[in-house]
Amino acid sequence: MKTQRPISSDGEHVVLKFRPRTSAHPPAHHEQPREAGKSGQVARDLSRYERPREEPDDFRQRMLANIAAFAFTVALTAIGIWLAVSIADLRKTQDCVLMGRRDCARISVIPRG
Repeated sequence: MKTQRPISSDGEHVVLKFRPRTSAHPPAHHEQPREAGKSGQVARDLSRYERPREEPDDFRQRMLANIAAFAFTVALTAIGIWLAVSIADLRKTQDCVLMGRRDCARISVIPRG
């Protein structure tokens, strides 16, 4: 049996040349960051991208949103666990009935006091 190889042309394969960094050590922290465009260096701080906020950050509102998200996650997890247990119980009961047994239903007995 002959193995099949995909037909490929030389134009599909490209070798990328690795260019090492020019400096072996990062610049010291005490140097002033250079502006973009000067000597090809990019400014190190991101302050020029910051926008002034119209209103201050509301810590209380953020904490309430976090608590609500946590409560929703807990509720969703509890519902998922309950659903998995219910499906497993239903499967056991269905298997029991399909085997032809007659004592498959649970009968809960409440003791009288």
